[in-house]
Amino acid sequence: MFIRAIGNLRASAASDSLWIAANQAAKARSRALKQDFREDGNAVNVGWKILAPAVLLVVGLGLVAGIPAQQQSAVPDAPTPQAPPALQGASGPITPGMGGEPQSNSPASSSTTAQPQPEATAPPPASPPSQDSQATPPEEGAAAAARFVVQVNEVVVPVTVKDSKGNLVSGLTWRDFKVYENNTYEPIRVFSVDAAPLSIAFVIDQTLPGNFMSQVNQSMGAIQGALTPYDEAAVFTYTNGPKEWTGFTGGQSALLPAVLSLAKSTGSDPQIPENSGPLAGCPIRQNGMCVDPTIQPGRSAGNDTFITLPKEIHSLNDAILAAAKELSTRPKDRRRMIYVVSDGKEYGSKATWKEVVKYLQTNNIAVFATLVGDSARFGQEWIDRFHLPFTMYDNILFKYTAATGGDMFAEGQVDGMEKSYAKVAEEARTQYTLVYLSHESIYDDRYRSLNVIVGRPNVVVTAKPGYYPSAQIYK
Repeated sequence: MFIRAIGNLRASAASDSLWIAANQAAKARSRALKQDFREDGNAVNVGWKILAPAVLLVVGLGLVAGIPAQQQSAVPDAPTPQAPPALQGASGPITPGMGGEPQSNSPASSSTTAQPQPEATAPPPASPPSQDSQATPPEEGAAAAARFVVQVNEVVVPVTVKDSKGNLVSGLTWRDFKVYENNTYEPIRVFSVDAAPLSIAFVIDQTLPGNFMSQVNQSMGAIQGALTPYDEAAVFTYTNGPKEWTGFTGGQSALLPAVLSLAKSTGSDPQIPENSGPLAGCPIRQNGMCVDPTIQPGRSAGNDTFITLPKEIHSLNDAILAAAKELSTRPKDRRRMIYVVSDGKEYGSKATWKEVVKYLQTNNIAVFATLVGDSARFGQEWIDRFHLPFTMYDNILFKYTAATGGDMFAEGQVDGMEKSYAKVAEEARTQYTLVYLSHESIYDDRYRSLNVIVGRPNVVVTAKPGYYPSAQIYK
């Protein structure tokens, strides 16, 4: 019986080494029990001595054999795939873009009662934004303005911002600007602070007195130093009518300084009226009358008792108009500007100031100027702005700069003129560029007022006060 129990333990998956050790221990115990049986001859004591070690051995082997079975955990089964729930209201196959087939009006479908769906609660209305605030940021950079697709009336507004000391203010963002057209707020679509290439038409006054003209001639050598290879320039002069010396050429080309040297002039001296003496009489007479009616005594030349001052011709309006016509052909992604070097006098032009300004505002051209001569003296600049009817304009340049968003510097010395060239070029090149879409009809060609506001204290904002819409916007 003991040998049979040992055999069952082996069959119950105990290891060979444990079985051998248990077999040897059982044999040794059997020999000891036989010896005790011979000594005592007591059958009851022998049975308990045989049964107790066997029970302990069986329990121990069972525990050893059950440890690996407890450490090995069963792997759970994967979840069974389930079909997605059917869509409510769709009884057939669903075609993309067409929805499902309509439900059939069969008795089975009509007998079923549709489950009431809970009503969707509408979200609370958002608070309306401020009327003059912009939430969507505009595109930034000059490249964004170049690839901007014009679908309605696009308006480009260059803006100059200076502090109270006249220094340029940089670092502003689109959030600092607000644009109003005809008193209506316009969101900014494109905002750029990139330096723009310049297309400059230089207009030089050759009617200046000789001493001031010599200073201008000396300063003209610094004009090319204010330009970059990306800029282009054209040269115009005027006395009794405008003259174009060259079309637009590269800012650093060899042609520009050659043309500027040819455009130098000696100026003009004030004329003195002669009403008496041999120079005052008519040299050629016919039938007692002077052949030249302009010097006939008693008429335009005057007489001994009446002096008629000679008329001075300063065709500044015609010169600016000629330069503007040449600038209107330049690409609109360039900064168009006219740079005038003059004393600001105007008399004898065929074009009026209103006609020229309308052309400038239509073609987005700004006028900058360096004021020289008598008008550049301290205090004289402001006195010359007053104009008496039927007389010559002593200074009309300030009206051009104010109407087109330009700037003007009064300089009386050569070094000041040279610095003003670089100052004006830098100011025009680094202007803030604002682009918006006008709310006005594209068929409305009336004047539209502009107002640019900067949300910074103690700054001076310079921008064009308005413009005329043009068909060139859609090119």
